[in-house]
Amino acid sequence: MTGEIFRDAWGIPHLRAGDAVELARVQGRVTALDRAWQLETERHRAQGTSASFLGPEALPWDRFARRVRLADTARRCLAELDRRDPETARWLRAYVEGVNEGLAAPDTSHSPAPGSAAAAEPAAAPEPTAALEPTAAAEPAAAPEPTAALEPTAAPEFTRAALAPGRWEPWTPLAVWLSTHILFAGFPAKLWREQVVERLGRDAVGLFAADGPGTSGSNGWLVAGERTVTGQAVIAGDPHRFIEDPGVYQQIRLSCPEFDVVGIAVPGVPGIAHFGHTGSVAWAITNAMADYQDLYREQLRRTGIGVEALGPDGVWHRAARHTETIEVAGEDPVEVEVIETDRGPVIIGGPEGLEDGVSEPGAPPVAVALRYPPRVTGDLGFGALLPLLRARRVADVDRAVGLWAEPVNVVQAADTEGGTLHRVAGRVPVRAEANRIRPVPAWEPGHDWQGWHESPRAGLTDGVAVMANQRGPAAPLGVEFAAPHRADRIAALLARRERWSAAEMSALHTDTHLASAAALLDHVAVLDDLTGPAAGLRDRLLDWDRHMDADSTGAALHAAVRGALVRQLARHPAFAGLTTPPAYPEVFQPWLALVPRIGYALEHLLTAKELYGIDRPAAVRAALEEVAARPPSGTWGDTHRLAPWRALPPTTPYDEPALSGDHDCVLCTSSVPGLTDLAARGPAARYVWDLARREDSRWVVPLGASGVPDSPHHRDQVPLWLAGDLAPVVTDWDRLRREDVVRGRGTHEETDELQEETDV
Repeated sequence: MTGEIFRDAWGIPHLRAGDAVELARVQGRVTALDRAWQLETERHRAQGTSASFLGPEALPWDRFARRVRLADTARRCLAELDRRDPETARWLRAYVEGVNEGLAAPDTSHSPAPGSAAAAEPAAAPEPTAALEPTAAAEPAAAPEPTAALEPTAAPEFTRAALAPGRWEPWTPLAVWLSTHILFAGFPAKLWREQVVERLGRDAVGLFAADGPGTSGSNGWLVAGERTVTGQAVIAGDPHRFIEDPGVYQQIRLSCPEFDVVGIAVPGVPGIAHFGHTGSVAWAITNAMADYQDLYREQLRRTGIGVEALGPDGVWHRAARHTETIEVAGEDPVEVEVIETDRGPVIIGGPEGLEDGVSEPGAPPVAVALRYPPRVTGDLGFGALLPLLRARRVADVDRAVGLWAEPVNVVQAADTEGGTLHRVAGRVPVRAEANRIRPVPAWEPGHDWQGWHESPRAGLTDGVAVMANQRGPAAPLGVEFAAPHRADRIAALLARRERWSAAEMSALHTDTHLASAAALLDHVAVLDDLTGPAAGLRDRLLDWDRHMDADSTGAALHAAVRGALVRQLARHPAFAGLTTPPAYPEVFQPWLALVPRIGYALEHLLTAKELYGIDRPAAVRAALEEVAARPPSGTWGDTHRLAPWRALPPTTPYDEPALSGDHDCVLCTSSVPGLTDLAARGPAARYVWDLARREDSRWVVPLGASGVPDSPHHRDQVPLWLAGDLAPVVTDWDRLRREDVVRGRGTHEETDELQEETDV
């Protein structure tokens, strides 16, 4: 059976083929047709060649991608798949064949829109030669830097060339997955903690612990059959990532004689890794917030033939070393030195010390190396992907995720026989506690890895399991977790009724109650001797219902006072030592910026018993008076607007919508308090999986199924996403249209007719 492509009213691809391998090829092809620009951007980012068409602004990422050896690690992982799991390797290669077919397809409807920046010039981006590619792995690709993503600017002239399709290699999906998640566990936070320990002491680590600006999270909840109106389980949630255009998730259906699965895939990677429903079993994940990457301070020295690193045995050992050249659009090529010690690739500094050549006075030059599991084992966990698609029961999902490696997730699953699953999946090394907190000296013994942790498991409480990146089953594996507010709020909402239906779950997705506001409002409530305007502002804040709704003036006032307070604290002499970060590469700066760190840790800073001599009531008073003098004139949604990351900003920017929610709301639309109200992070998808009837399941993404700017399905799900509504999951093939009917732009009549057929 030749692979077939069908579409529903939202342009979501439903694929059918005679076997799993052919289906993977069709999945690759349709992804290239829908997301060509996105796929090629991700390929370049994974290779460290994105500056060749994006210019100097992409150079910090490319330099990091080369030094951390993303592409080479992907090649290692493919070699291990070939050796240990040839079936998955063959399936992966079929997907890549489909991607290459789709990228080469003559249909131009998936190219950049006429008149867009990407289509303005016909010039092609230079393709890297073998000599330029690495030979020896994120944000919201790795998560984009928040401060850069929040303020999109006009595209420079050199990016106005079309990105010519290149060729995907069998290892490219592995590299894309790795580049997407290499910063996911937030290892740069260890650089921040090191500064905190040195400036404020060891106890301050917990004070600043928070879901930091470079990490991503999720909400997820499982309601067992005993708590639903159908007697069958429901799984719902939403992953929080940087909102990108095109989106980081792809709604899709994969069907062949072996399986028929609907789910949410990652463009560029075959199968459905994170959120899927096979009809008899469904699963979903949240970020476990585990710590599984280590930073080592390295003493390096140059010799006549290369570079050596001082090991824990007191002996200098040869380090692998070579140089690579990064092409930069509009500028001269840049050479980067790639060094790898026995611990891992050197990502900061070199034999001469840090980036500016400065080390601690009297100390030898120190560089920093990263040790991460796929580089050590050659395994990204792709062996779990086919078993997940073939799963029929919870036990099958359990076995499949037992093969998972990266990133470390909390998995929830349920089946039609009443089985449930709530466990951690992924690879976390056993090592010294110091490794988990900050960079450790590579030349001292006691910091090596000693095997892998067992994956913790948990049960349900009153028929419910809730995960929102809080301390839960993964607590023994992590250091910093999200505040418990989202998880507590979801649990409290679920406790309000005895039985739930799948249709009622979407109301939880959009809850805007901000429990963390209490820390600030408690300080505001006891203030006296305020000026008249400040006293009036205090009273308005105390009357506010603590919901971060887009049309709320109270939410706008709270955000303004919060931001002013963050800036007040950031200017305090107690934190002066944290205002100027060390000379680390630019890609790590979001984790080291003081204002975002204070913004995300504000609740801890306001509730700690003592704060380094800071007069917190005085700081709150000053913030209140500052805002009272120039209060915001509008609502929260006037400033809290969507700011999606785009590799190439459009020539005519979209009027991005106003948003409800906030960082600690279930509706987690994250701004950076003290810096901007714009939201670069938020629910990158929402889903409700119904085990009673899969066709009663629903889903949505922030923009749409297509990455083509002029496609009717590029942003057609925006109204649903904003309203908290979900699109139906269509399972009846007779209600879908063949690709040759809906392909490309289609007609309004076809789209409207299909919309009417699939509306619920």
